[in-house]
Amino acid sequence: MRKRRKHSEQHVNHERWLVSYADFVTLLFAFFVVLYASSQVDKRKVGNLALAIQVAFQQLGVFDTSNTKIPLSDSEAVPFSQVQVVENSERTNDFRKFVQPMKGILSPVSPAPLKGVQADLLKALAPEIDKHVVSVTARPEGIVVSLREVGFYESGSSSIRPSSQGAIDRLAAVLSTRAEALRIEGHTDNIPIHNQHFDSNWELSTARATDLIKLFILRYHFDAARLSASGFAQYHPVALNDSDEDRARNRRVDIVILNPARQY
Repeated sequence: MRKRRKHSEQHVNHERWLVSYADFVTLLFAFFVVLYASSQVDKRKVGNLALAIQVAFQQLGVFDTSNTKIPLSDSEAVPFSQVQVVENSERTNDFRKFVQPMKGILSPVSPAPLKGVQADLLKALAPEIDKHVVSVTARPEGIVVSLREVGFYESGSSSIRPSSQGAIDRLAAVLSTRAEALRIEGHTDNIPIHNQHFDSNWELSTARATDLIKLFILRYHFDAARLSASGFAQYHPVALNDSDEDRARNRRVDIVILNPARQY
């Protein structure tokens, strides 16, 4: 009989490791792409989200003041360590949708001693509220009546427009029957001013506050001991200063009817 030939040993492929290595390199590349992408934060979106959250906590009275600055440039990323949420800001078009659904939850109830005055102010200033030149809001420190520049002042002027005198008369009629202290706050946008009357936004905001106090004392005979004035320039905005509409909202005079239950 013939002897069967022994089969030669099966050939072994010594390059199979290249398949696993290629898969590993591909996964490693994808991993670092994800890491890089997650490290880049859209400044605008972060700023808008931060302001939306600030509105919620500010109206609840969790945060009173802060020196935190929210970056507005879109040219570079923002480290998460720099994203903080405690500035005196309110809302913009982008985050209005975030705040509005929670309005019923986040808007605080008027301080008990001031419930009556808020209702009276809403009734007295209804025409201006409908025109969006006045707002009346409740905060832990008291009721804030915000007079927007567009309805009450000429640009760069500290004098009340004659056409707005009726609204001031109605406002004063409500406040004159009360005994709470009033803090008058002037606010501007972030565009520098320099005219024949004012060299800076500090001067303009302070002049508007003090001129309104003079009007309350001289025309409506308010007790001067009830009144105080503050000028904040552009440093306490209620909106981002990145559009004409939002800058117009920041140019305002706030009359704060202080809650007697809180000490200032």
